[in-house]
Amino acid sequence: GAMSVDSITDLSDNTSKLLEALQLSHPHELDPRRSLGKKKMLSLNPISWQVPRIVDRCCKHIETHGLQTVGIFRVGSSKKRVQQLREEFDQGLDVFLDEHQSVHDVAALLKEFLRDMPDSLIPRELYSPFLSTASMEGPAQLATLQLLLFLLPPCHSDTLHRLLRFLSQVAQHAQSSQGPEGQEIPGNKMTASNLATVFGPNILQKDKPGEKDAVAMNFEDSAAIIVVIQRLIEHYQTLFTVSPEMQLDILRRLFQTDPDVIDYLLRRK
Repeated sequence: GAMSVDSITDLSDNTSKLLEALQLSHPHELDPRRSLGKKKMLSLNPISWQVPRIVDRCCKHIETHGLQTVGIFRVGSSKKRVQQLREEFDQGLDVFLDEHQSVHDVAALLKEFLRDMPDSLIPRELYSPFLSTASMEGPAQLATLQLLLFLLPPCHSDTLHRLLRFLSQVAQHAQSSQGPEGQEIPGNKMTASNLATVFGPNILQKDKPGEKDAVAMNFEDSAAIIVVIQRLIEHYQTLFTVSPEMQLDILRRLFQTDPDVIDYLLRRK
C-alpha cells in the first residue's frame, strides 16, 4: 500500500525542496486584515513559521509605536540601551518591548541583528544573482526575483517575508496625511527607496562584516542593492505568492514521481 508521510523527515531531500515550494497561500492570505482569527501564516516552509523572536518583536514594536516616527532608522539611538536589549535576547530571555522602549533603540537593534547574522538574510552565494536583477525591468525582473526567493532556506525566506511586510508598512506611512478631524499626521519620511538604502547593505552582503579580506563595496554594487531591495519591499506580496500555474506544474510532477507527498499535502489543508 501507499506509504503515509507524516513529517518532513520521512521525505527525501529533493521532495523536501518541492514541499517547501508547495507550501503556498492564496494571495488573500497575505493580507493580515483577512487573516484575523487564523493562526496559519504564509510560509514557504511546510512545517513551521521560522522567524527569530528578536526580528518579530522589533517589527511589532515599531508597527505599534513607531510608524509615525520621523526619520525612523536614521535617527541615532542609545548604544548602551541597544547593547542591553541585544544581550537579553542573546541570553534567550523573554524580552518584552513596550511603549517605554525608544523606537529608535528598537530600530537600531533590528538593523544590528540583520547586519551581524552569521549568514546574511539573503545568503552570500546568492549575492551576485540577486544583484544581477537590478539591470532588469518589469515582469522579467519580478519573475527572476521570485525564482531566487524560492532558493532561500525556509528560515531565511520566512524572516525576509516578515521583514519586507514590515518595511512595506513603514513605507506606507512615509508621507504626511490628514486625520479624521483634518489635523496633519506627519509622515516618517522613510520611503521604500530610503528603507532600501538603510537596509540593503544589511540584507544583501557580499562579504561578512569585519572580515579581513572584505573588499570595499563599489558604487555600482551599492546602487544595485538599493534597487533590488526597493523592488522586494514594493512587490513582496506578489513575489511571495506562487502562481496557480506553477503550483499545478509542481503537483503534476509530484503525481508522477511522489504521489505520497500529494496525500501528505492534502491532509495538511
